[in-house]
Amino acid sequence: MVRYRRGVGEGLWVASHRVGTRLVYDRVAMLNRFRQFWTKVISPIANLLLKLGVSADAVTLVGTIGVCAGALIFFPRGHIWLGTVVITCFVFSDLIDGYMARTSGTSSKWGSYLDSTLDRLGDGAIFGGLVLYYAGSAGDTPWMAAVTLWALVMGATTSYARAKAESLGLQASGGLAERSDRLVSVLVIGFFSDVLNLPILLEIVLCLLAVASTITVVQRTLSVRKQVLADPANAGLGTPGTPPPASPAPGKPAANEQDGNDAPPATS
Repeated sequence: MVRYRRGVGEGLWVASHRVGTRLVYDRVAMLNRFRQFWTKVISPIANLLLKLGVSADAVTLVGTIGVCAGALIFFPRGHIWLGTVVITCFVFSDLIDGYMARTSGTSSKWGSYLDSTLDRLGDGAIFGGLVLYYAGSAGDTPWMAAVTLWALVMGATTSYARAKAESLGLQASGGLAERSDRLVSVLVIGFFSDVLNLPILLEIVLCLLAVASTITVVQRTLSVRKQVLADPANAGLGTPGTPPPASPAPGKPAANEQDGNDAPPATS
């Protein structure tokens, strides 16, 4: 009887694992097909910009300015559908600049840093514009301003959690609500919510995103903790797998001491 139960448990785990793996694979395959389709669409525009001497960094900057302007100009006034259209037009710059960098062979760490940093500004502008909308134009639902602000904070924390984990040599990707999920949800539902005059649709999706983003932060935090506990070498702040620097011998000045004077400790 014990063997039977254990076998059933293992069978259920294997089945659920396969289903989970299949769902992840299907999602990745769908995103790849999406990118391939839009790459074919934007490639003529990207090639034209390259011929005109426009850099990928310039496209990244202009795209971010357009997203921020669309969100902060139209959303606070209650023009959600119009702001969404403007934002969507500039969001495609994220595909264009990547294609331009790969085609011209100018992909670099600087470009990756600039793209990721400006993405955070765009995300903040989108949710910040909705915060201003609920705090002003939609004065009958002030509590939604707090919900949207929480969704903004948790979205930023989700991205930070991954970046910090990777800087420590760990992994913290995935989760219930990644960046693409948050943006697509709020823009698509926001558009139809305004066009159909059903503001409750946007309110519902923002509430769900606030909860989902919070869960994602918890998931990534637990994932990092699990990795650290599984490998004691990850517990140190140095390079994973290397021991911490040895303490100086008695009477010997530390590395941050010069000419007998203590230099201020480094901060992080």
